[in-house]
Order: sequence, then C-alpha cells, then structure tokens
Amino acid sequence: MRDITRDPHAWIAPLVSTLVTLPMGVIALTVGGLTPMACDSCDGARADRFDASFGPAWTVLWVGLALALIVLLASWDTGKYRDAPRRTALALAAPATVVVTFVAFMALVDWP
Repeated sequence: MRDITRDPHAWIAPLVSTLVTLPMGVIALTVGGLTPMACDSCDGARADRFDASFGPAWTVLWVGLALALIVLLASWDTGKYRDAPRRTALALAAPATVVVTFVAFMALVDWP
C-alpha cells in the first residue's frame, strides 16, 4: 500500500534538478541555435551535407529538451508524497536527458 503522508523535504531534489536542468537546457538550445553559423562560409556539397543533417538534429534537440521538461515536471509531481526513490530518479533523469540530447544533437550534425 502506498504511504500518502506528506514528505516535508520532498521539494529538495526537484528544486536542485530544476536549478541544474533549466540552465543546461537554455545553454543547449543556445548552442544548437548558433550551430548554423559554423557553416556560414560553406558552399556546395559541404553546405548541403550540413543543412541536411542540421534539420533532423534540431528536431532531436527540441524533442529531447521537451522530454527533459516533462521528466522535470514529473519529479515535482511525485514530490507530494513519500515516494523518494521515484522522485530522486526523476530528478536525476532530467539533467541526464539534457546531456544525452545535446550529445545526440552534436553527433547528428555533419560538421564542416
């Protein structure tokens, strides 16, 4: 049976996760948005390869950051009751999702 008593310290893990995840997400989105400038001087086949790879990579970045936000919100939602293992796992998964998403974005782009 689930313990439905409130945990007075339930806000700590989601707060720390929020303070880490949101700035990381903003930085990842900023770097991803500035990535097209890496190929400003490209022309011909290099520019075509870069443009073809950037579209899917940009989509992966947005979807991954949205997933990280959903996980972060879920960590706050589980904070109401004494469900510390799930809350902690979700709080750790949110910034990890941002890191994995950013690494995937950087790997998908065909750099000049």
